[in-house]
Amino acid sequence: MEIVHTCYRITDPKKSTAFYEALGLELRRELPIRDEAINYFFGVPGKPQPELELTYNFGVKSYEPGTAYGHIALRVEDLGKTLAKLAKQGIEPEKPPYTVRVGGSLLCFVRDPDGYRIELIEKK
Repeated sequence: MEIVHTCYRITDPKKSTAFYEALGLELRRELPIRDEAINYFFGVPGKPQPELELTYNFGVKSYEPGTAYGHIALRVEDLGKTLAKLAKQGIEPEKPPYTVRVGGSLLCFVRDPDGYRIELIEKK
């Protein structure tokens, strides 16, 4: 068994593409679904899976992430450099980087254009 992809819905493909590319993911393909929607598939460069599938449903202006959604976590080489790069594009962390335990990895959260939380964890 393997995880193939995670999917959630977006409201602005252009903003979402810019956000996820700023995080370092690559847009791999777009898949139209009849005249209802388009799926955008992103992945980590050099790794075939898992992927992130973002679905844009035509005519839908907003979604409620709800209380069940937690976050997606991405491991980054250098959190400081990553945050500096993101800041140049107007992407700021919810709060300054921190650790959850002594000796733990440095981490923080950012939000995508639809409000979904993305955890950035510095590689140890």
